[in-house]
Amino acid sequence: MYLKKIPDEHDCGISVALKIVGGKWKAWIINCISKGMIRPSQLHRELTVTSPRVINIHLRELEKYGIIDKIVHPGLPLKVEYFLTETGKSVLPIIDIMERWGDNHRQPVNEPDN
Repeated sequence: MYLKKIPDEHDCGISVALKIVGGKWKAWIINCISKGMIRPSQLHRELTVTSPRVINIHLRELEKYGIIDKIVHPGLPLKVEYFLTETGKSVLPIIDIMERWGDNHRQPVNEPDN
């Protein structure tokens, strides 16, 4: 079993928040689920810039942290739908602020490097 050399310690609220919404895709996934994109195939179509494997890893992490939950409908093929938990809904104002801030400050990020 792999043990991290530097263990994750989340004594700081910022550290906890970054564990949930940090990374490239988690906030986007949470935002998509909040708008009704609830099946993995829908998320894969929306987030075409990343692989389905990465999306699925993030879905498992968000489920582990209690941000999302899933309903598995029996049958063939198996149908899975994700939804936000109450904790997940409480993250939405943070994501909304991040989106507005990004919209207002995208120019320096989109400029080509010299």
